[in-house]
Formats: sequence, C-alpha cells, structure tokens
Amino acid sequence: MTEPALAPFTPLREDWSTAVAIVAHPDDMEYGAAAAVARWTDQGKNIVYVMVTSGEAGIDGMHPDEAKPIREAEQIASAALVGVDTVEFLGYPDGVLEYGLPLRRAVARVVRRHRPEIVITGNWRETYGGTVPNQADHIAVGRSVLDGVRDAGNRWVFRELAESEALEPWNGVKEIWAAGSPDAAHAVDTTDTFQRGVASLEAHAAYLAGLGGGGDMANAAEWLEGFARGAGTRLGTRFAASFEVVPLSFA
Repeated sequence: MTEPALAPFTPLREDWSTAVAIVAHPDDMEYGAAAAVARWTDQGKNIVYVMVTSGEAGIDGMHPDEAKPIREAEQIASAALVGVDTVEFLGYPDGVLEYGLPLRRAVARVVRRHRPEIVITGNWRETYGGTVPNQADHIAVGRSVLDGVRDAGNRWVFRELAESEALEPWNGVKEIWAAGSPDAAHAVDTTDTFQRGVASLEAHAAYLAGLGGGGDMANAAEWLEGFARGAGTRLGTRFAASFEVVPLSFA
C-alpha cells in the first residue's frame, strides 16, 4: 500500500521588509531556516537574530563557561554569512527554559524594540513529526513567542515596558513563522541560497564537533539537503525551507 501524497506547500508571503527571529539557541536558525534568511536579506529585507540562551550547555565535553563565548562568536559569524548583522543574546540559562511570564515579557520587549512585520521562531510542537520528541527549550520559546508577540501589542500587559522602558506597544506583526514545524503548510524557495545556509551551519564548528562524527546532524550539507529537497518537492522547486504560519489578523 502506497503512502498518500503530501499536500503541496503554499509559497510564503514576501511583502514585508523587517523580521525578528527569536529562537532558543545558537544553531537553531541554521537547521534549514538560514537559507531562507539569505534569500530575504538578498532582497534587502532587514532581519535581526535574538537567541534566548547562548547554548552554553550544548557541548558535553566543554564547560558552559568556556562554551558560552565560543557559541556566541560562532552564531555571530554564522549570521553574517546570510546577511544578518545584528545578533542579540538574552542570557537565559541553556537547557532549563520554562514557558511563563518572564519569557513572555522578554519576547514582548524584543518585539517592541525592533517593531518587525514578521516574527520567526522554531518548532513549538511536542515532536518533530512522528514519535521524535522536541527539545524542551524549543517548546518553551516557541510558546512564549506565540503569546509574547500578542503581549507586545497590549498596553495593559507588562505595563512596565512602556512606563519604565519607554517601549510603546507594537501591533505591526503580520504573522509568526515556525521553522521546521511538522505542521508546516508554507515554504520558500532556497535553491539559490542553499549553499549559504550550509555554510552558516558549518560555522558552528565547535558545536558540530561536539555532536560527534557519527551523527546525521554532524554532516551539515547532507542533513540539510535531505530536508530541503523534500520541502522543495512539495513547493515545486529544487530546494525549499518550510514554515508553519500563524496569522495575527483575519486580513
């Protein structure tokens, strides 16, 4: 019995000029989404990266105090390869993030400061698809982005942002996009920027080395190509990056 064909992806909108990517760790954007970012920065769009943690707990053989500056430097270099000049680190502890008011407030603060049209985050679903469980930090950040973006537009939620920090509400976010979601229904053609996406992941050299030589995720090009080809087939292109889209209005 053959498997049912997957539905074609709908092309992502590109009628925007500013975006903020808010993810848990350095390297989260590089597992597929960075090639899309390269496409958009080539179009003249301005994209800012915000890392909730510095990924300091991500290398088993390296103490977090040593790993933190290395992982931050690798992320800054990686972002530059896809045209992102601004990378911020919020300094939350890696590996133990919790959904709640502090993270929602942090997201709302970022959105009010940068005032983007699009907010990009990672998969917040319980799994990556099938039975493979998602990582707890990803879920916590993704859920906080869903709520914090809306909090950013409400004057009476986190009132201190306006009253003490002079950050006025921002209701200008059109959509939230979750990269790598198993519920993705949209995608963008990354054929021309795929190799820059690979280079951006390879820039995380210390992290990839810490994964060990035998894992699929340690082979950046091979791992990314498999997912990009699958998404491209559903979009009708050679390569693509897929996203779950959450609209923030009925328009």
